[in-house]
Amino acid sequence: MSGDWRSGAASLRQWLGRFPAPAFDLMARIGVASVFWKSGLTKIASWELTVGLFESEYAVPLLPAESAAWLATAAELTCPVLLVLGLGARLGAAGLLGVTAVIQLFVYPGNWGEHLIWAALLIHVLTRGAGPISLDALILRRLAL
Repeated sequence: MSGDWRSGAASLRQWLGRFPAPAFDLMARIGVASVFWKSGLTKIASWELTVGLFESEYAVPLLPAESAAWLATAAELTCPVLLVLGLGARLGAAGLLGVTAVIQLFVYPGNWGEHLIWAALLIHVLTRGAGPISLDALILRRLAL
């Protein structure tokens, strides 16, 4: 009986091990990019409200509210594009990791679990690159010819 259980567990582990890593790379990039992209779109939908939130609720230190709002919006609308396309993906991941750190440290420290997920996905891209399903990989393949 225990041999059947172990055999089944080994088969499941082997089956799960065949999941293509490039698909995970792409899903990680798209998933985390979508969070920031939606936030950026929300910011530009009502700029006055956005600046008001940066003045009151977010209150990021060292920067005037409008400057902080502009920087956050720019990062949230450019870095996700880099991630999804896999073009300069490490740069995009680094930018969003910085945004995540600011959010965690100064804005919503209680949401650390969600921020940890974002950070893990971004660190994956930062340390391993965008993976083979990316413009970065396509460019590298073309340059190698």
